[in-house]
Amino acid sequence: MEYYTWILTFHVISLMSWMAMLFYLPRLYVYHMENFEKKQYVEVVKIQEFKIYKYIGLPAMWATIISGTLMLYLNPSILESGVWMHAKLVTVALLILYTFSLGYYRVKLENDECTKSGKFFRAYNELPTLLAIYIVTFVIVKKVSILFILSFLILFIFIIYKIFTSKKKINEGDLDD
Repeated sequence: MEYYTWILTFHVISLMSWMAMLFYLPRLYVYHMENFEKKQYVEVVKIQEFKIYKYIGLPAMWATIISGTLMLYLNPSILESGVWMHAKLVTVALLILYTFSLGYYRVKLENDECTKSGKFFRAYNELPTLLAIYIVTFVIVKKVSILFILSFLILFIFIIYKIFTSKKKINEGDLDD
C-alpha cells in the first residue's frame, strides 16, 4: 500500500492521455471524411490518425488498465464498496470497446473504405464524453443513480439528434448571394 497513491497518480495521468485520444481522434475522422477530395490534406490527417491511435491512445489505454488492475489487486476491498465500482468497470469496458472501434474505423479510413459520414463521426465523438461523465460521477459520488444516468443519456441522445438534423454550414462565399 506504500505505493498505492503513486499508482493512482499514474492511473489518472494515463487516463487523461487515453481520454485525449478518445476526444480528438473522432474529430480527425470528421476532418478526414469532410475533406476526402483534398488528397494531400487527407494524407496528413491519416498520419495524425495513425500516430494518435498507436503512439498515444493504445499505450495510454493499456497503462490505465494495468494501473487500475494493480490498484484493485492492492486494495480488493474497493470491489466491495458498492455498486458504483462495478458500474465504473462496466463503463470502462465500454471505453475499451470504443477504443477498438476507433482502431477499426482508422483502418477503414486508411484504406479509403469508410462509408461513414462526417456527421456520423461528430455524433460518435459524443460517446466518450458521456462515459467520462459517468465514470467521474461514480468515482466521486460513490453511488449510481438511475435518474442521473438516464438524464444524461437523454441529453446526449438529443445532442446526437441535433447533429444529424443540422444543416450544413454556410460557406463564406455563399454569403454574397
